[in-house]
Amino acid sequence: MAEQGEKDPENREYQRLEDCEEDSPPGEDEEELLLHVTEGPTEWHRGVHHTLTSSLTPPYIYHFHQRNGFACVVLSDVLELVQFLFVVTFSTFLLCCVDYDVLFATRPLNQSHVPEHTKVTLPDAVLPAPQCARRLRGSGWLLFLLVLAGMVWLCRLVTALRRLVGYWEIRSFYIRALGIPADELCNHSWQSVQARLLALQRRQPLCVPRRELTELDIHHRILRFRNYTVALVNKSLLPVRFHLPLLGPVVFLTRGLQFNLELLLFRGPAALFQNTWSLRPQVKRPGTRRALAQGL
Repeated sequence: MAEQGEKDPENREYQRLEDCEEDSPPGEDEEELLLHVTEGPTEWHRGVHHTLTSSLTPPYIYHFHQRNGFACVVLSDVLELVQFLFVVTFSTFLLCCVDYDVLFATRPLNQSHVPEHTKVTLPDAVLPAPQCARRLRGSGWLLFLLVLAGMVWLCRLVTALRRLVGYWEIRSFYIRALGIPADELCNHSWQSVQARLLALQRRQPLCVPRRELTELDIHHRILRFRNYTVALVNKSLLPVRFHLPLLGPVVFLTRGLQFNLELLLFRGPAALFQNTWSLRPQVKRPGTRRALAQGL
């Protein structure tokens, strides 16, 4: 391996690991970084094991810091919900409540006794509320889209509320376990937060299987899905490269396509991961990989 690395240090291929003869031992790679705060002077929460294991993980702790604390997270989620409502409402208004013939002067203004050469204003082009409601009720596809948008908004609302519960736990963790008040979080860099997290692990172990944590362990947790995605692209396993006539090879990876790939591989009901840190047990068993690949 050393000789091979010396010959070609800049163009190393990924090496396929040999399949294990036996299934992975129970519990392997199943540990969570932050599981539990034991009894003592720094104990800050009891009896919420499920909440801790689902929210107090390095990605959530990192995102909480990058989003500047609980107040900014709440404000951002509220504004996103309001923005969604505004876009849907304003789009419906433009479709049903505006007379574009009057607005663009393709026909004379006849609902008021004014000369034709008079300048048209925006209120002149807005339809009365009863007529707007009739146009809305008469459009079945628009009603269907509004119902669909309402369902999407409710799902986003439930997701935001669930995230807020987890972020509230992280806020308590920052204050009571790491000693960083909410109003001072913006003054601490991520390196400072990470140093306090590692010091807390040495004083009062949060990671049950291992005694010492390193910066690399935390970075692996934060970038796990991204590292998997980069490896899949480098191995040409994801369909992001295409050969177009005259243009040659191009890379096509939109936000929508990326979201669908992440949903399929990492976050969906049939994803490879059962949570944010560990693979599903059946994925690690060589005997089931072919069936899982066909199902995927």
